[in-house]
Amino acid sequence: MTGYQPPTALPRALLERADVRAALSAHDFGAVFALARAEAGISYASIAAECDMKPERVGVLARGRGSVTTFDKIARIVDALRVPGRMVGLAPRDWEAPVDEPHRYLPAPDVDGRALPRRRFLKSSAAAGLVVSLPELARIPSGGRVSRHLPDRLRERTARLRRLDDVLGGGDTYRVYLGEYERTRALLRDASYTEDTGRALLSVLAEQAQQAGWAAFDNGSHADAQSLYEASHQAAAEAGDAALAGNALAFLAYQTVNGDQQAGVEIAARSCATAGPGAAAGVRALLYERLAWACAVAGRASDTEHALEAAAAALGDADGQPQPDWVAWVDETELQIMTGRCWAELRRPLRAVPVLEDALAHYDDAHARDKSLYLSWLADSYVTAGEVEQAAAVTGRALDLAAGVASVRPRARLAPVLRQLEEHQALPDVAATLDKARALA
Repeated sequence: MTGYQPPTALPRALLERADVRAALSAHDFGAVFALARAEAGISYASIAAECDMKPERVGVLARGRGSVTTFDKIARIVDALRVPGRMVGLAPRDWEAPVDEPHRYLPAPDVDGRALPRRRFLKSSAAAGLVVSLPELARIPSGGRVSRHLPDRLRERTARLRRLDDVLGGGDTYRVYLGEYERTRALLRDASYTEDTGRALLSVLAEQAQQAGWAAFDNGSHADAQSLYEASHQAAAEAGDAALAGNALAFLAYQTVNGDQQAGVEIAARSCATAGPGAAAGVRALLYERLAWACAVAGRASDTEHALEAAAAALGDADGQPQPDWVAWVDETELQIMTGRCWAELRRPLRAVPVLEDALAHYDDAHARDKSLYLSWLADSYVTAGEVEQAAAVTGRALDLAAGVASVRPRARLAPVLRQLEEHQALPDVAATLDKARALA
């Protein structure tokens, strides 16, 4: 691979330019494509061929619309443009020659720090590189005695890997998360440890199973997700970890309610009871949010409102107290978004639109999958309210964000909105959005 020089390889002088380096660091590949054509004469057609992309997709990105977030696609672009891995936060590529000047380009993000702030992590836009660059935090022995410190180290590793879900879809993260779960399960089976260490390992296993189950769900593998959620619940119950046991049930409810609304509501209510009033405030807020969602899907408006009120009250109890890492993302903005989603699901656009508009105005585009999903509920509410052109504009924004994300959910959520928009395709703005959907399909 080292001998082949693709026609899209960026000249060294271009790679050294500050604007190119900044775009690469931010994973703004559209800006890189535009600069490659303008400054090096590399056509969009050539870029599309080498990167295995549609030419129109390259053009859309170059015009500043959409983003690339999947690890496989990022790696393909990096290889086609011959961009050193360290410039985008990846490990050195196979074709790279040994580097004598390790600090010549922008450094890789600091993934080894224990307290990497969420916003700084996202702004680095290099989370995809964590898949290949995250160092081992602990050597897991294949047998023998396990140190009492190992569960804490594994939990730290699990927390750090969880950040991948902020910027990557389940299609990219599932194998990573499942591998972590399988390794810990093998450790529990093959190694020896004290009773306390065994319980701690079971708690870690429950957390890892939920992580892998969520990625499977996001990737459309619902049977795998259910199996992992059930395994998580069993492990958490054996560990005596009521909060994780409740969260496993909440995950099951979130998936079940789409097919069996009554069962989904019952499981969600049981998740809150399982965690109990002594659970951390963030845990209670999350579980009540998911109960609210189950009630909304089931069309139970009054129960939805009560659950949302309970979630808000729980969140108000946090008061800066430590929370489990797996609920660190639950905050006032998240509760606003869930509130808007619930009212959208209940076909109450006058309540849904203001809440969603306000929350999403401050929601970082780096969360491409989640923001595209949340915008789908806003678009749906605009359609319900008869604001078709506004719905088309929001749908177009959601399509841009969802492009390239390895998750089946954004397009699945947008499909019914697009079908409703087809009834109004005589309107120019609607027609443009429908054309975009077909181009990105």
